[in-house]
Amino acid sequence: MANHPSALKRARQNEKKRIRNKSYKTRAKKAVKEVRTALGDNSLDRAKDGFKKAVSIIQKSASKGVIHKKKAARTISRLAHHVNRSADSS
Repeated sequence: MANHPSALKRARQNEKKRIRNKSYKTRAKKAVKEVRTALGDNSLDRAKDGFKKAVSIIQKSASKGVIHKKKAARTISRLAHHVNRSADSS
């Protein structure tokens, strides 16, 4: 454990950041999961609505630096690919 006051402060700051980042990551994962389950249930309307929400959440977490911008773009791209592919097949 840290001994110096500055190191103790840094440890406190890191813990606050970790908790905040965890909530953003969890929200993003849940949003992606909702879209994927909707696609699995062949519910295209629900998948499209969920996709819009997921994109918003993922972009917001990327803008805050919680996830890397390229990871956000990759996730959105893959999700869009799945949604569009299921829209074409039905």
